[in-house]
Amino acid sequence: MNMEIRQYTALEIGGLIREKKISSPEVTRAFLDAAKADFVKASDDETKINAYASLNEETAMAQAEAVQARIDKGEFLSPVAGVPIAIKDNICTTEGTTTASSKILTGFQAPYDAGVIEKLRAAGLVFLGKANMDEFAMGGSTETSYLGITRNPWDLSRVPGGSSGGSAAAVAAEFAPFALGSDTGGSIRQPAAFCNLTGMKPTYGSVSRYGLLAYGSSLDQIGPLAKDAKDAAVLLSIISGKDERDSTSVAEEPFRFCDVLYPEKGDDLSPVPPRRNPLAGKRIGIPSNYFEIPGLSSQEIARVFGGGSTAYLHICKARQKFEELGATVEEFELPLIQYAVPTYLIIACAEASSNLSRYDGVKYGYRSPDAKDIHDIYYKTRSEGFGTEVKRRIILGSFVLSSGYFDAYYKKALQVRGLIREAFDKALSAYDIILAPVCPTVAYEIGGQIKDPLAMYLGDIYTTSVNLTGHPAVAVPCGFGEGGMPEGMQLIGRAWEDGLLLDVAARYQEITDVHKQRAAESTANQATKGGAGR
Repeated sequence: MNMEIRQYTALEIGGLIREKKISSPEVTRAFLDAAKADFVKASDDETKINAYASLNEETAMAQAEAVQARIDKGEFLSPVAGVPIAIKDNICTTEGTTTASSKILTGFQAPYDAGVIEKLRAAGLVFLGKANMDEFAMGGSTETSYLGITRNPWDLSRVPGGSSGGSAAAVAAEFAPFALGSDTGGSIRQPAAFCNLTGMKPTYGSVSRYGLLAYGSSLDQIGPLAKDAKDAAVLLSIISGKDERDSTSVAEEPFRFCDVLYPEKGDDLSPVPPRRNPLAGKRIGIPSNYFEIPGLSSQEIARVFGGGSTAYLHICKARQKFEELGATVEEFELPLIQYAVPTYLIIACAEASSNLSRYDGVKYGYRSPDAKDIHDIYYKTRSEGFGTEVKRRIILGSFVLSSGYFDAYYKKALQVRGLIREAFDKALSAYDIILAPVCPTVAYEIGGQIKDPLAMYLGDIYTTSVNLTGHPAVAVPCGFGEGGMPEGMQLIGRAWEDGLLLDVAARYQEITDVHKQRAAESTANQATKGGAGR
């Protein structure tokens, strides 16, 4: 039963709990046992996925018991009450530790819950533990974590993406029904594409950032990683909405995804009548110039768009499906895309250098045992506590903010950001949705890019733009490429039209089955052919 229940979606599990066919403690135990079996393996075990930074076994079971008691009394908390969830390690919870997978926050216990955690508690969700991540969300492969790399459940020799790689791996390996991640430049969507999941970067300001350990304050947004669009929708509907403690929170009300979750009938959550076919009459644009981006190698360009490459073929097939459902699909040129990564890096690193200045060994977290005076505390603590990638981005951010280079780099990046936003607004005035790839490649080999930061940064070429502009975007599984690895497409929409994107994603998933294929089956099949996940 444990393996069987883990194969269900979060909404399906929530329904079974309400129908009293299974209890929240039983479900929680099933996922904990699976996660714990992986968690206790040796750190150098090549079969270890390492999805979790920490597990909260006792508190999770206590939560499950408490929620089940309320359900038994007839309380309706949410459609997923009693369902367990994994939380990215940069979102504060009073249970367990919150370390951003960094040495400098070793053992840190948050004194308060993040805004999204408060909403999840009220909805009756159960917190399994903290998911591993790139240190302070800086990385695209979950290889920069102080707690060790995370492996892709589809192929244990490959990365799961990042920085929310632990969250994605936990869902793909069925160590959690769904998870929370954070997206600063693609950190939800890229892992979703690498692990055959649905991952949503919501409209900026729709989800509270209170209690999220900040990396790039004008870019970060918490969002869901799930098996399908309906699970993503229900999770986003719970965590969205206004939070007075967060100055970037501008949503007046939580999202109400009646059309996504209840396509056959209306629901108490929303007076809006359901749309049976969200694509009828919609205009979808595909940026034709995505294959001409300077900086990408000819091999990568060919992989994505040229000569019968699988990613391009999958997008063409999705285009055909959308057209069959009544949408008009055209190609157009989206300008300035080649400037997205450098603009993002300058702004993100500048904000990171400011945000991470608080980690100094004085009030909390790691302090160097060799420090003898205040200068030593600052210098040695930060030198020993931060990893290489974090140091690189702090140095770059401090450089672009320095008096001699502020105008040449940071100010100019802000100006280009405005131009990119204008380009997207213009495109989305002509089209309801932009259809694009998520990544230039499928998940690559562990160690394949970690020593080449530029190559890793260019892997975000298709995702960083919407963080700069604030638009919503959802990554949706659309096929399999080299080595049988998952590939995803990206749907980008107008601000506050998150519901349309999830509605279209859900409709696409009703007529396709790519998202239903599981990593456990792939890994088992590969293992029988010889090698761990190869």
